[in-house]
Amino acid sequence: MEREKLKTIETRANPQEAKRPEPAADPYQLQSLDRAVAVLELLGESEGPLGLADICERMDLHKSTAHRALMVLERTGLIERTLENRFRLGLKLYELGTRAVEQIDLRARVHPWFRKLSAQVGETVHLGVLQKASVVYLDKVEPNNRRVWLASRIGASNPVYCTAMGKAMLAFLPPDEAADIIARIRFTRYTPRTLMTPEALQRSLDRVRRRGYAIDDEEVECGVRCVGAPVLNEGGRPIAAVSVSGPSSRITQQSVPGIAEHLLRCCREISSSLGHRERRRAAAPSPFLNHYGL
Repeated sequence: MEREKLKTIETRANPQEAKRPEPAADPYQLQSLDRAVAVLELLGESEGPLGLADICERMDLHKSTAHRALMVLERTGLIERTLENRFRLGLKLYELGTRAVEQIDLRARVHPWFRKLSAQVGETVHLGVLQKASVVYLDKVEPNNRRVWLASRIGASNPVYCTAMGKAMLAFLPPDEAADIIARIRFTRYTPRTLMTPEALQRSLDRVRRRGYAIDDEEVECGVRCVGAPVLNEGGRPIAAVSVSGPSSRITQQSVPGIAEHLLRCCREISSSLGHRERRRAAAPSPFLNHYGL
């Protein structure tokens, strides 16, 4: 009560103080996320694993608050618990960091091939990576001699099951990983040609494995057709994909095999620069007309 009286007297004595606005809150601040990031940074700077008490003391956190943050990070694999019930950074961070380095380096590495491929086929070329059940676009090159360009955007994403790049990567993942992604897909119809069942997608992936490339035959957007192929790392794992995209009036049934030939050569050269050594296999004919009927 005395404090309230004192505050009132001080305000009357200094009316400017009463008008002073409160500091604006950071609109991008998420307290729980900021706290989790701070825990990761603390563990990263520590010379060894830390116990709950150590973390509470160094971060000035209540035990229950720190415990909640640690449980979330442990559940996602970003941190690990030792046998002594202490915490350290998890291998999930190494996996994410490796992917980040690959993706950053990949854009610079593939750009010369992108320019060449776009000039060869006269269409838009995309680079994409797999993120859960979606394809995220990392890079894009437009042909110089086209008046009609695609309205795609770097950083945007599309579902894995109806994109040429998505199917190209999905087809060459280990079967258990591909099955896990397919099980999480919520199929949505974008056009009359969109694949709508796991069975239809699996049949499409079988065709991709036989011919080496995938086709988005107006499955995301009517009037747009894409041809995609995977980029493989040293271990033969698809870490990205490249696609050639354009209006279906230009990328016709007859032109797809020729475009695919340039695309596959481009992806082989990029994969080779990443250390992949391709095993020779017999060429398998894959008529475009049988894309859905095989």
